[in-house]
Amino acid sequence: MSDDVRLLLTSDTHVPKRARHLPAALLDAVERADVVVHAGDWVDAATLDLLETRARRLLAVHGNNDGPELRARLPEVARAELGGLRFGVVHETGPAQGRERRCAARFPDLDVLVFGHSHIPWDTTAPGGLRLLNPGSPTDRRRQPHRTYMTVRVVDGRLADLRVHRLD
Repeated sequence: MSDDVRLLLTSDTHVPKRARHLPAALLDAVERADVVVHAGDWVDAATLDLLETRARRLLAVHGNNDGPELRARLPEVARAELGGLRFGVVHETGPAQGRERRCAARFPDLDVLVFGHSHIPWDTTAPGGLRLLNPGSPTDRRRQPHRTYMTVRVVDGRLADLRVHRLD
């Protein structure tokens, strides 16, 4: 029997500062995911409560804009084995230049690292094979053309069907 795990990746929701609520398309995708991964900067604990009730499973961390309540409920780094891959989640990874090398050195035991902070979708592979994924932000596009989140499947221990979803 093969493992087939549907993941929704999101970060930097910044509710209610950047948006009053999460986009409907994102919430619909939460319902279809086996695991929701959130890479921090929730801002409001109500958003964490919402995803905890809607997601089958939530793998999440706090970010630099998250206050004491969220920091008490969420770790700085989260790890889980999903579909045969070793995942990690962290909010900040530092500047884009040198990111792959830094993350490979910091997380040598991972296959995939999901991160946030920049609001810029990112998909690269570090020397040694660590896959780095940033879903962007579903609420605050900053200098990007669209607000975004990602979906990906883990099939037989490999990432498949990675998609960046644009929200207009």
